[in-house]
Amino acid sequence: MLGNIKFIGELGKLSLIHESILHRCIKTLLEKKKKAQLKDMGEDLECLCQIMKTVGPKLDHAKAKALMDQYFARMRSLSANKELPARIRFLLQNTVELRDGNWMPRKAYVDNGPKTINQVRQDAVKDLGVFIPPQSDSMRNDFFMDNSAFLPTRVKYDRETLGGLADMFGQMPGSGIGTGPGVIQDHYSPTIGRHRASPLFNGHGGNGSHSGSHLPQFDGESKPFIKPNQGRNSPVFSHKQNHSMHMQSKDVGPRFSQKGKLNVDEISLRPQSFRVPKLQPQVSLMPQTGSPIGQLGLKTNPPPIQEKPAKSNKKAPPTKEELRKLTETLVSDYLNNKNVEEAVKAVRVMKAPKHFLSEMLNKMIVYSLDHSDEDKEHASTLIYTLCADGLVTGENLMQAFLSVLDQCPKIEEEIPLVKSYLAQFAARAIIADLVSITDFASQLENGAHFPLFLLCLQQLVKLKDREWLAELFQQSKINMQKMLPEIDQNKDRMLEILEDKSLSFLFPLMKLEKELLKQIKVDPSPQSIYKWIKDNISPKLHTDRGFVNILMTSFLQYIAYEINPDDDEEQLASPSKEQLDEEKQLLASFKPVLQKFLHDHIDLQVSALYALQVHCNAKGFPKGMLLCYFVNLYDMEIIEEEAFLSWKEDLTQEYPGKGKALFQVNQWLTWLETAEEEESEDEDY
Repeated sequence: MLGNIKFIGELGKLSLIHESILHRCIKTLLEKKKKAQLKDMGEDLECLCQIMKTVGPKLDHAKAKALMDQYFARMRSLSANKELPARIRFLLQNTVELRDGNWMPRKAYVDNGPKTINQVRQDAVKDLGVFIPPQSDSMRNDFFMDNSAFLPTRVKYDRETLGGLADMFGQMPGSGIGTGPGVIQDHYSPTIGRHRASPLFNGHGGNGSHSGSHLPQFDGESKPFIKPNQGRNSPVFSHKQNHSMHMQSKDVGPRFSQKGKLNVDEISLRPQSFRVPKLQPQVSLMPQTGSPIGQLGLKTNPPPIQEKPAKSNKKAPPTKEELRKLTETLVSDYLNNKNVEEAVKAVRVMKAPKHFLSEMLNKMIVYSLDHSDEDKEHASTLIYTLCADGLVTGENLMQAFLSVLDQCPKIEEEIPLVKSYLAQFAARAIIADLVSITDFASQLENGAHFPLFLLCLQQLVKLKDREWLAELFQQSKINMQKMLPEIDQNKDRMLEILEDKSLSFLFPLMKLEKELLKQIKVDPSPQSIYKWIKDNISPKLHTDRGFVNILMTSFLQYIAYEINPDDDEEQLASPSKEQLDEEKQLLASFKPVLQKFLHDHIDLQVSALYALQVHCNAKGFPKGMLLCYFVNLYDMEIIEEEAFLSWKEDLTQEYPGKGKALFQVNQWLTWLETAEEEESEDEDY
């Protein structure tokens, strides 16, 4: 399943899947399955985190902000639920923090692999200003060759072909090719100790008589290696000559020493008889700014000793258990003394972190559930005060409320009426504008925690009145059918449930649709019908298009029932002249009522024509039925010419059968339009 979700997320990222489908996937993953425990939602929540990481930045825009806020409010409440495995809770928490950080992932530390010795030395020089000489000459040479920037220009090495023995053996400067008989040393060999005689390294020399003039000098430019037999001025010849003056041994044959001097064309094959003093590695600080960088290896003053900062006396923040105990004590004291100011002050002193605020409100609500109604009202007052003072937010309250709902199955064992009590809290929060009724309803769709939403509406009626709730409900655009269990999501069942809860006043037109046809059958006189409408339907709805649609539909259904009570298809397809006359008389009897509500209202007249269109579509558009009604309505002056033409030009797809209807009456509408133009021309003359 996780692989499928990743695939869907990648498709969504490429805009190959519409956002509505992605939102539907997210809602499905967030919904708790029926008769399923919360701990079994681990796989769904892991998939939820995955799809949020993939397409969350794409979905999180201004138009979908309300939905995303609801998703993450639910995810925050779930991340605090101990029934879920720790891994799932941490996944949820990471996803929530990812959105809080504008969908920017936390940077991971990459440089965590092993380092070479040279890299360690380089870091020490760069970061700490400390130079650590290598343990051996060859390592030291490698270090300086790799870090030539630390050396003066005149002693910078080059790595070009050196020639001679170094060229033959692929030898790098200073690496050497060994010692012993048959090995010819060059001036790069570590046994000679090229840099030991340099003043750069604490003044140690390969022998006591060496001077700076005899040392090989190098500059930044590349120069070829000079072989020993290329002249007396070569560095190698000078070095060998100087070195041979200190080699005095009785075993040296006359052919090797001619009066103590070495022939230019001869090179000693014997190993050196003296031992170069071994230098101990010394740690020294980098020279400060402005000092010669050539003094890198010299001893300098030791770094100043830094004193440890004094330990702060700042107290550690309270743990979660301590915060829970403080909250319980706070609520208990408040319900005993009813002092809101002291309770708010205690919350300020507690300094609860933001992630604990929802749990704090949760504790307040749960603690007051088994108390009296007066204590519940006081708890609501405290929560409202905390919100008003900015200590908590409406989002914190919604998260707390959702977490309490998740605990409902356990709480109901001890407090059976827990949903009624929660409905009181929700109603007070809605009245105080802490939570919107739309956000509250979105968490209870498809019958979640049914009948909590209806109980909340009942509490709103008690605390306010019917008119206030009806106006609020109409503005919210809540789909009441979605608030019911799936099995009850139809108009008839919804009306029954609302009547049982005394909430049918929220849908007066549904009551009109159900009762008006019965009233017409009982007494079809226009006076009786008008009186019943006036007594049962609010005057505000008399100009509502839905009311006119229901009124026209009820009249048409009554006429059809009177003409063809058995609903015979043959009579419907080819009605007799007597039936057509009776149809016209019945329509004329309802003329006063229709004119009362339709006169001078073109938009309402168009709604009446759409009701006629839907009625004919339900009957299968019998030949001539729609045209006959159009002619009668026009002749009786119930519908005006402008309304007919507006209906023709209207392109709405809300009502079925528009194409077939136009086919039947198009010729008549053309005549009507032409006749109207002729009348206007006559008036001009």
